[in-house]
Amino acid sequence: MALPDAVALVDLALKATTAYDRPDLGKRLRATRARLADPDVRVLIVGEFKQGKSQLLNALVNAPVCPVDDDIATSLPTVVKYAEKAGVTLVRESESDSGEPQMPQRTEVEVEQLAQYVSEAGNPNNRRQLTYAEVGIPRRLLSDGLVLVDTPGVGGLGSKHGAATMGALPRADAVLLVSDAAQEYTAPELEFMDTARRLCPNVACVITKTDLYPQWRRIVDLDQGHLSRAGANARVFPVSSTLRLHALRTENSEMATSLMDESGFVDLIGFLQRDVVGRADDLDRRSTGQDVQAVAEQLAASMASELSAQEDPEKAAALIEQLNEAKSKADALRQRSARWQQTLNDGVQDLTSDIEYDLRDRLRTVSKDAEHVIDQEDPKDTWDQLVTWVEQQVSQALTQNFVWAIQRAQYLAEQVAEHFGSSADLLPKLNYGPEDFHQTQLSAMERPDLEVVGIGNKLFSGIRGGYSGFMMGGMAMTLAAGASILNPVAAAGGLLFGGKTLHDELKRAKDRRQSEAKQAVRKHIDEATFQMGKEVRDMLRQVQRILRDHFTSIAEEMHTSLTEAASSAAKAVQMDESQRSKRIRDLRAELERVENLGQRAKALATSAAGVGLPSLPEAVR
Repeated sequence: MALPDAVALVDLALKATTAYDRPDLGKRLRATRARLADPDVRVLIVGEFKQGKSQLLNALVNAPVCPVDDDIATSLPTVVKYAEKAGVTLVRESESDSGEPQMPQRTEVEVEQLAQYVSEAGNPNNRRQLTYAEVGIPRRLLSDGLVLVDTPGVGGLGSKHGAATMGALPRADAVLLVSDAAQEYTAPELEFMDTARRLCPNVACVITKTDLYPQWRRIVDLDQGHLSRAGANARVFPVSSTLRLHALRTENSEMATSLMDESGFVDLIGFLQRDVVGRADDLDRRSTGQDVQAVAEQLAASMASELSAQEDPEKAAALIEQLNEAKSKADALRQRSARWQQTLNDGVQDLTSDIEYDLRDRLRTVSKDAEHVIDQEDPKDTWDQLVTWVEQQVSQALTQNFVWAIQRAQYLAEQVAEHFGSSADLLPKLNYGPEDFHQTQLSAMERPDLEVVGIGNKLFSGIRGGYSGFMMGGMAMTLAAGASILNPVAAAGGLLFGGKTLHDELKRAKDRRQSEAKQAVRKHIDEATFQMGKEVRDMLRQVQRILRDHFTSIAEEMHTSLTEAASSAAKAVQMDESQRSKRIRDLRAELERVENLGQRAKALATSAAGVGLPSLPEAVR
């Protein structure tokens, strides 16, 4: 449900833009209205495999929406949101041959069939080529727009699931990093936390399975120490999903309250409501207030200029000159030669070049390391381990490159806003790729036809070399000493040549296997460079278009407002005294209404911190 106070204010401002014939300002407000119509507040639940993510989500919504078992691992993101009636929709996103995103394919299935599509057992390696599963469920916790996303185990930055999750982080409102109480944070978890904080500042940590491990308090202390040393100011919530679910099923209210307190979910749900949903509402109110306030200021500008000219016609000439000068400056902002345009165009070109170089450099390092590993071992013995290692290294390089590209794009947006003279609060929301979880999926590294010398070939090579050596040795002794060709020297020569021939054949086969393995690595890295390079270029072009259209629109609004203000001031000079008196009264009344609109917008923005939330015990239940 959209915020009613913000929606009402935007609707009122839209009426004002229609009444004062400012469709350009109405365009901005309609975009604000559309943003308010989407109340979703997305929370990603991430972590390594088998840490209790799915059970945590089930406990939060008090429903078995995600499959949970010792031998079940999640292979597909599961999006859980509010719906009047429970249901499951499978979503498959795709692109056309030209790379344009196509309309997602949505297929509804029974709730009981969800595990067949989102688990590793039912959908190994996502062979069904699904993007995510969407589960709708009627729960009060979700009714304010909270959307919970159960992600596959990230496996650190080096896994393909980790890379996909990283791609979704910039569009998340908050992240819950889940780790169980069996051990303290591992290096991959801390690395993931560090990267997640750079892409989504609202990150919290959840320590699960406190009912299974008596030493969970010591683990929590150790984890908090790791976070403190890493400079991560993230809250830690120790919880037990089992106790939470048991409390919800217990009819004894006193026991249920005790179990609920012990489960740790009261604090976690409070955090989701106050610091996640509440903060999102605050941001929506603040951005809406700023948009409406900016519109009110532009509407008031032309009225104030005309009113000043009407009240003091002698100063009208100076006022008109000032307005025309300001209009010229606004007109300069609309030109391609404007400083912010140059900053944007040059910045995107430089950024694209830097990102592509960084990507090639990272993948070239992976290629060199892989070739060094191949030179040390025989690929036929280590191929599976080599494939896993190469794919992890490539995925990690792609993820780090993507993270850096996002950070650089954010910095560029701030530079453009600074040159334009706009407040950072008025920056548009930047999209860093397709919605939800669609991401370029690298195909698995192809296994080359690694030649293996079988027993028959070994025997044939040995016999062939031995025969040649036997004949040469025998002939040499016959010529030198007249001895029979069947002599110990001939036999020794046969063994020596046979062994040498077999050794050379095995070495030749190994060299060929190593060469084919290197070629497979290069092919996989070339494919990764091509696909990721396109994805990053598309993302940067999208950022460029968003910033260009956003600031161009603001420049057009400023120019229109100043043009109307100068025109109104010029007309004011030509009015007689009776017309002037009536116009002054009308202008004051209209200006009062517009200023009242601006005051309401300012009040909405400044009161964002006071958003009311439902009482915690009711929401927890």
